[in-house]
Amino acid sequence: MSQQAHADPLASSGRPASRPESRGRAVRALLVGVALLYVLVLIVAPLAGIMYYGLRNGLGAITDTFSQPDVTHAFYLTFVIMLITVVVTTVLGLVVAFVLARDRFPGKSLLSAFVNLPLAVSPVVVGLMAILLFGRGGWFEPFFSAQGIQIMFAIPSMVIVTIFISIPFVIREVVPLLEELGMEEEQAAWTLGASRLQTFFRITLPNIRWGLFYGMALSAARAIGEVGAVLVVSGQVQGRTETATLYILRAFDQYQPERGYVVALTLAAFSIVLLIGIEAFKRRSLKRAGQE
Repeated sequence: MSQQAHADPLASSGRPASRPESRGRAVRALLVGVALLYVLVLIVAPLAGIMYYGLRNGLGAITDTFSQPDVTHAFYLTFVIMLITVVVTTVLGLVVAFVLARDRFPGKSLLSAFVNLPLAVSPVVVGLMAILLFGRGGWFEPFFSAQGIQIMFAIPSMVIVTIFISIPFVIREVVPLLEELGMEEEQAAWTLGASRLQTFFRITLPNIRWGLFYGMALSAARAIGEVGAVLVVSGQVQGRTETATLYILRAFDQYQPERGYVVALTLAAFSIVLLIGIEAFKRRSLKRAGQE
């Protein structure tokens, strides 16, 4: 009995042996507080400020802004570019992700580094690179001029630079999932006689769909918010090559900040609703799968 008391003095004295656990809870509470402070200061506060300055004179600012033909055209052009960008980045992103995750070849690490290049290069530099390639005297300008196709200071150049900037998101969301998934299920499907296409749509795609959706959502959000590269290559012609972000710049230059805030708030709301919608749909789907 004395040996047991000697071996467990905390138990005999009645003191709780949870001091490390209390310290762990304090550390977790501190980390949660820092994270909440970060979100409030750098995300929620700016959004609240945009909402306040855009709507402080009432909801009439919304109808006044969207009644302007240049605003509606700017949004139309923005979402056209976004849709093209999402389609291209999804298809090409899946191809590159499969190559990086499933193949071994010389220069694979270099290719992986190049995938990250759009995240490291300034969008203005991307626009300048497009000018060097497609502008007057550029490498490809004579070919497109001979075909009667205008690339620079037109929609094609705006789409090109937006795709360049947005493509890493799909790749970086899908590659880790493919690596974690492995090839066991796919090989089993091939053994049972499934084709490569059937295996992709019935096994691979369902397993990576949420990462793919998040990559598409991030690519869409990046596309509608791009300003630097598009500003360089668009020419910023009002009613022709002016996107929503370029309209915001012009609105502030012309002392119309309220309209600029309304447009900015609309773009932010679209991105937020898109991400929240994917998360809600994911949870609902997982809940149904768990019930089944």
